[in-house]
Amino acid sequence: MHFDINQLIEQYGYLAVVIGCIAEGETFALLGGVIAHEKLLRYSGVVLAVALGGFLGDQLLFYIGRRFGTRILRRFKKHQGKLKRANSMIRRHPVLFIIGVRFMYGFRTIGPIIIGASRLRPLKFLIFNIIGALLWAIIFVTLGYFAGEMITPWLHRLDHHLKHLLWLVGAALFVVLLRLAFRHWSSRRHQD
Repeated sequence: MHFDINQLIEQYGYLAVVIGCIAEGETFALLGGVIAHEKLLRYSGVVLAVALGGFLGDQLLFYIGRRFGTRILRRFKKHQGKLKRANSMIRRHPVLFIIGVRFMYGFRTIGPIIIGASRLRPLKFLIFNIIGALLWAIIFVTLGYFAGEMITPWLHRLDHHLKHLLWLVGAALFVVLLRLAFRHWSSRRHQD
């Protein structure tokens, strides 16, 4: 089975980016920027798709936190100090925490659950989650776009050389297998 990302993007387009950002945020946001650089999708559309995926994922995690957050967070016994500091920060600076949580290493997934468990009003989270998702999308898609400028020529060269290398390896493998088959056939012939 041959996997072709261009075909996947042509078939599913922005929907693939949205789903990717719900499941695995930064990777798909950066990849979306590279895709926009390659002109497979429009930059503005990718930013909106990434923002939507990030927003939906965090909204889901927020409501999981509201419903099950206390039970989930109790399982992080060795991180209780960090969780207390996070709750303190949510009480003192809820807007900054909501917007910034997606940029904090190690808090990307657990952050919205902590916010949900803190009993912050859902409307407040919704509004600032939208703002945070848009900022996050613009930053990461733009990084991916400019990285695409540097990566794309390298990938094209690699692809070009890789095909030649694969043909060379295939030819060498064929010769080795042919020699082994000939030796096997020759040794069987001498045994008879």
